[in-house]
Amino acid sequence: MNQPLAYVHPGAKIAKNVVIEPFTTIHNNVIIGDGTWIGSNVTIMEGARIGKNCNIFPGAVISAVPQDLKFGGEDSLAIIGDNCTIRECVTINRGTIASGQTTLGNNCLVMATAHIAHDCHIGDNAIIVNGVALAGHVTVGNFAVIGGLAAIHQFISIGDHAMISGGSLVRKDVPPYTKAAKEPLSYVGINSVGLRRRGFTTEKIREIQDIYRILYQKNYNTSQALDIIEAEMEATTERDEIIDFIRNSSRGIMKGYSGNY
Repeated sequence: MNQPLAYVHPGAKIAKNVVIEPFTTIHNNVIIGDGTWIGSNVTIMEGARIGKNCNIFPGAVISAVPQDLKFGGEDSLAIIGDNCTIRECVTINRGTIASGQTTLGNNCLVMATAHIAHDCHIGDNAIIVNGVALAGHVTVGNFAVIGGLAAIHQFISIGDHAMISGGSLVRKDVPPYTKAAKEPLSYVGINSVGLRRRGFTTEKIREIQDIYRILYQKNYNTSQALDIIEAEMEATTERDEIIDFIRNSSRGIMKGYSGNY
């Protein structure tokens, strides 16, 4: 790295083969992994931990202090995994005392102008589309897809392999493997296309569909549906994941079913 038109604080730790384009600013207490490319006019602030082979496009701001009036200047981190792509003008805030860090897993794509607030925790292979706004303390599972301009309320959990339609307002938790759309946000089926792409068998997809038919299409309340699923469905990793997600939901899961989306 030899870029006279960029500013890199002497305390930053930059690995081999990192490319830093002109007019980028990298603050103290930053670590950047091998093979990462950082475009022009990027600002990487204190507490950033960026993995290997990432691509960060112009205008992104990584690890700015939280937009939280309770933030007291405590040390905290914004951690980005390996092989992530952060597109133009994305903002990722570092954590607060609540968890100490904001995290983005490996192989994630965060498209232009998306915002990831303090203390969010995003799994591997997630896709966050243009203009998405994640409030603080949001958890996003592995392989989740959040459509463009969706707004996610604070303390929401989005399960693994879930897919949320663009423009959605997400006020309740979204269980794993589901598709969510409409206003208010409703269940519109399982993410069968995504599951097939990731190697789920037809039998496994049918099992997941059967679970959600009981939850959303049989007119049971949530507690009744969970009891029936636990009593009548064979114990599998996916069944138990769905049950645990719903029982551990602090905000409650999205309600309603629309089969004609």
